[in-house]
Amino acid sequence: MNETINQNNMMVAFDGVDVANVDRKLKSIQDFQALVRSQFKENLDFGVVPGSKKLSMLKPGAEKTLMLLGMTSLFEKSESIKNYEDGFVSYDFVCRLFKNGFEVTQGFGTANSKEPKYASQNVFGIDNTLMKMAKKRALVDAALLVGSLSDIFTADIEDMEDLQGNKAKEYKQQATDTSGCISQAQAKRMFAMAQGNQDVVSRAMTAHGYEGKKSTDVKKVDYEKICTEIEEIVNGD
Repeated sequence: MNETINQNNMMVAFDGVDVANVDRKLKSIQDFQALVRSQFKENLDFGVVPGSKKLSMLKPGAEKTLMLLGMTSLFEKSESIKNYEDGFVSYDFVCRLFKNGFEVTQGFGTANSKEPKYASQNVFGIDNTLMKMAKKRALVDAALLVGSLSDIFTADIEDMEDLQGNKAKEYKQQATDTSGCISQAQAKRMFAMAQGNQDVVSRAMTAHGYEGKKSTDVKKVDYEKICTEIEEIVNGD
């Protein structure tokens, strides 16, 4: 019974389909893929993933794909995390593709400081690099989708180095976690912002219900508010 229902539901997807039109569209896709294969250059538009035969689209190849299809792109930052105390910075971008003013599709890209190639670097020095990488990955994702090129290319070759997909999510959760108390590094930051003045830190903490408490007693949920208070005291606002 259930099998019959599922088969009937699947057939609904084919109702009203113009087979001749589908055939023309598939032919157009095949022609475009053939053009890409013949015109794109290795190590410029695409690369070979080390240890395999998979081809990986690179940024110039993604840009050429959009140009050939008459697409324009618009980037939007969907999320960013900057937790310098814990050494974690992350960017998520959306690449929206348009043709003749109409949105066709979207691509998504993310980059974070805990990826293997960035993990040993100073987060302050790679902030802009991470932002650009997230945008590039979103562009490649969008180009692969709009050009129906996923059966030719995989994602950007640089993504092959990131084997920590689940760990990236874990770090994001840690960076945005507002439960518990602040870390020693965050407590030190408060004193640095107060230019080492204990009275300034105490005043700011008291204003938010931490009179007589240690700096490490501050809850994460109150941390940014106290930092703002410290800045206002120091600046005389």
